[in-house]
Amino acid sequence: MDCIRIINLELYGNHGIFPEENSLGQKFLVSAWLYTDTRTAGLSDDIKDSIHYGEICHKIKDFMHEHTYKLIETVAEKMAEMLMIEYDKLQKISLEIKKPWAPIGLHLETVSISIERQRHRAHIALGSNLGDREAYLNKAIDALNDTKVCKIISVSDFIETEPYGGIDQAKFLNAVMEIQTLLEPQELLECIQKIENDAGRERPVRWGPRTLDLDILFYDDEIIDLPELQIPHPDLQNRGFVLEPLMALSPNLRHPLIKKTIRELYGELKSNN
Repeated sequence: MDCIRIINLELYGNHGIFPEENSLGQKFLVSAWLYTDTRTAGLSDDIKDSIHYGEICHKIKDFMHEHTYKLIETVAEKMAEMLMIEYDKLQKISLEIKKPWAPIGLHLETVSISIERQRHRAHIALGSNLGDREAYLNKAIDALNDTKVCKIISVSDFIETEPYGGIDQAKFLNAVMEIQTLLEPQELLECIQKIENDAGRERPVRWGPRTLDLDILFYDDEIIDLPELQIPHPDLQNRGFVLEPLMALSPNLRHPLIKKTIRELYGELKSNN
C-alpha cells in the first residue's frame, strides 16, 4: 500500500502525569505514516484524490492543543482514531509520538510510543423473532453505524426463516451486514452485546426467542478461539439463514478454516437438505 510520511512535526502540548506538564506544557514530535492508494491522485494531479498532508498536520496540531491526557499512549490512540474517522481514504496509520526530555529525573534524549491502526472488514449476522422484528434489525444497523468507529458497507435483504435448534417459537427475520470497523474483535463483541442489551435481549434458553441477536461471522481472515468469542462463527456453515444473506453480499468470501467460499458452503448445505 502507498504511504505518505510526515516526520517529526514539532508541536506544543499539555500531556503528562505531572501537574506542571498539564499547566506549562512541553514540546512533542509527531510522525505519521498515512497508508492510502495514491494511484488516482498520481494520475489526476488533483489533491481531492489524495490525503492533504498539510491539512493532516493542522488536524494533529489542533488535537494536541485541544486535549490534555496523562499518557502519550492515550494521545496516540485518540489521535489515530480521530484521523481514521475523518479521512475515509486513510486505510491504515502508523503514529510515533516523541516526548523529548521527559521529566523523569534522569537525562534522556526522548521517550516515544509507536502504534499502528487500520480498518478491518467484518460480517455480522442479525436476527429477531420477538416484537417488531424489522424495527429491531434496523435499529441495530443504525446503532452500529452511529458508533463512528464502525461503518456499514452493505446490508442484505431481510429474510424470514424457520427457528433453528428445535425449539418451538415464532419465525425469525434474518440478515447479514458487512462493516468496516476500527474496533478489535473483542471490542466489537462488547459493542454488539451492548446493542443487544439495549434492545432488551435476554438469554434464558439457548437458541430461544430473542428481540435481537447479533453474531460476528468473520473478522478479516482472523481465526479466534476464546471462551467468549469464536471467529469464524463455529456453526455458520450449517445455517441457511446465515449463508443465504451472506451469499448476497460476499459469495466469494473464503472461510479461513474450511477453505471454501460462501458460494460453495451454501451449495453444499442446499444439496444436503
